[in-house]
Amino acid sequence: MQRICFQLQVNPDTMDDYVARHADVWPEMRDALIAAGWRNYSLFVSGNGTLTGYLECEDFAAAKAAMEATEVNSRWQAEMAPLFAGLNGARPDEQMLPLAEIFHLD
Repeated sequence: MQRICFQLQVNPDTMDDYVARHADVWPEMRDALIAAGWRNYSLFVSGNGTLTGYLECEDFAAAKAAMEATEVNSRWQAEMAPLFAGLNGARPDEQMLPLAEIFHLD
């Protein structure tokens, strides 16, 4: 099982909207994440907009590709993109670069 952690930057001005949208994630988006093999997926955000995500999956490249192939993910990414800083035209999920794990207490 791979443990994946990543960071993105939410525009501080759009933080309330970002949090509100995640309080009611579309059921079809939840279903797609589960079907793609995303497990134990959590998002954390700091006051300055730094978003930290964590998930577990068997193969991150395959799990990410499975989500990229869904129509619901395309709609979700299009709606979320304006809420982020520094994407330079990319979708948020294209910027989910795993951080290096340097310690794990098992």
